[in-house]
Amino acid sequence: MSQRFFVASPIHGDQAELTSTEAQHASKVMRCRVGDQVTLFDDSGAEFSAEITHIDRTKVRLQVGERRPVDRELPVRLTLGVALPKGDRQRWLVEKGVELGVARLVPLITERGVAQPSAKALDRLRRAVVEASKQCGRNRLMQIAEPASVADYCRMVPRESCRFLASPGGRPWPAELPRGTGSEVAACIGPEGGLTAEEEAAAVGQAWTPVSLGQRILRIETAAIAVAAVVAVQADS
Repeated sequence: MSQRFFVASPIHGDQAELTSTEAQHASKVMRCRVGDQVTLFDDSGAEFSAEITHIDRTKVRLQVGERRPVDRELPVRLTLGVALPKGDRQRWLVEKGVELGVARLVPLITERGVAQPSAKALDRLRRAVVEASKQCGRNRLMQIAEPASVADYCRMVPRESCRFLASPGGRPWPAELPRGTGSEVAACIGPEGGLTAEEEAAAVGQAWTPVSLGQRILRIETAAIAVAAVVAVQADS
């Protein structure tokens, strides 16, 4: 696959420009040169062939060629509400979520959470989304939403969605998921200390289905990626 770069502004016409981090990555890390052929994407669901026409320290200009509508998204929209783990485990969770096709990640603010999501942390995770999308070929970015409490998150996901609450005492994961574009699957995954009884009650009160992820105790990021992997396999099969 050719080198891929993200253009923050929608691409219109035959000219595009990389700035800031993307320009530095192209010029200093990838050592691109004038005349190189690359691939651009702009979160529109398409990718574009392009040729580099100018490089300096702060920007890279490109001549845009063919627009190709390339859809690598899951046939269902998958949202993960997750109480973020500590440190580098957050980035790992985000990278793997992008690779597996998660559409949106909502950081949860919980009673027993160990990492409260700050604005700087969310900015770092959004940058990780771009990097992971470049690597795995997605042309739409996974959304990192603003943090929400468990109760607010459970209310914001539409009732017609397929909604699961990760819970050790829940029923087994279903063998099949709703099919077709427009379907939404959402999961709620608490902190390593578990959700409180009140937080679980808030989810169940909003008609979320408690499900078990097996007999072993999983770390936050393991549970989140296990859910994403199962949904991805079921949705794509």
